[in-house]
Amino acid sequence: MRITWWGHATTTIEENGTRLLTDPVLTSRIAHLRRRRGPAPLPAAAECDAVLISHMHADHLHLTSIPMVAPGAALVVPRGAARLIQQDCGPEIADRCIEVAPGNQVRIGGLDITATTAHHDGRRLPWSSYSGPALGFRVEGSPSAWFAGDTDLFDELAAEAGPVDLALVPVGGWGPSLGPGHLDPVRAAEAVQLVGARMAIPVHFGTFWPIGCDWLKPELFLPPGDRFKAAMAELDPAVKVELLVPGESTEVDAP
Repeated sequence: MRITWWGHATTTIEENGTRLLTDPVLTSRIAHLRRRRGPAPLPAAAECDAVLISHMHADHLHLTSIPMVAPGAALVVPRGAARLIQQDCGPEIADRCIEVAPGNQVRIGGLDITATTAHHDGRRLPWSSYSGPALGFRVEGSPSAWFAGDTDLFDELAAEAGPVDLALVPVGGWGPSLGPGHLDPVRAAEAVQLVGARMAIPVHFGTFWPIGCDWLKPELFLPPGDRFKAAMAELDPAVKVELLVPGESTEVDAP
């Protein structure tokens, strides 16, 4: 399995000849957020067999980036998201949507993908009529992987997502606070231990920040990656942590 981190929650998972793209943000802006580290993803990032969308927040379901994805790619989205995609991107793209809820499974190429629960607000906006379940995704393969989306810890996490070989786990955010429904570096390490991963890649940090606020809470921009690695070493030193920079790739061996 080959993993490329493009920044924030955008990754490419390549295995068995199949390419999955998670929560694609392929531009340098998301509304009031600016990409502070690394360029916008290379055109190769848009090449995939399927897109996995974890929830409807604009930094995960980025409607500007969806039309940039390979035209034949399936869009695996939370139940209820296709209506939003149709309104903004048109019926041709919405027709490629496969709506899922926790427990649903789809097959893309040579991979089986299971939607898992994420404890996070699934609404597009607090006042929006667009809502659906927040999800993670378990990718069955050798090795296997869990893309957590945005989530907090919850009792059934180990049973739903684990055991897996690789955890793509969020460790931070995009601004000077981290509200409920998110993992900080310490809780992210606990999540990795719960799902029994032997390797972890921290994501959802060190990429976007509000425009004009570069000076605000800099300790929440880059340091979460190193803090996660330290927390993981203290909790379970057997877990290998790969700290990538946007655009960098690594490989995960079969167990």
